[in-house]
Amino acid sequence: MVIRVTKLNGSPIHVNAELIETIASTPDTVITLTNGTKLIVEEPEEKVVQEVIRYHRLVNRRAVIVRNWADK
Repeated sequence: MVIRVTKLNGSPIHVNAELIETIASTPDTVITLTNGTKLIVEEPEEKVVQEVIRYHRLVNRRAVIVRNWADK
């Protein structure tokens, strides 16, 4: 799964949340991926962090549902 952010030129981009290493404000929001790629996005740092948290909650919820189904 991915999160959607907006590049500074206004174009949307979808980023694999599993590949995000850091998110920082410099003052622009910079997302650094595990391969060293840096993305500068319009969204504030806190919004990107919240999207990553939402992503992980969704993934974990699905894992619990699958695990519970397999136990039956």
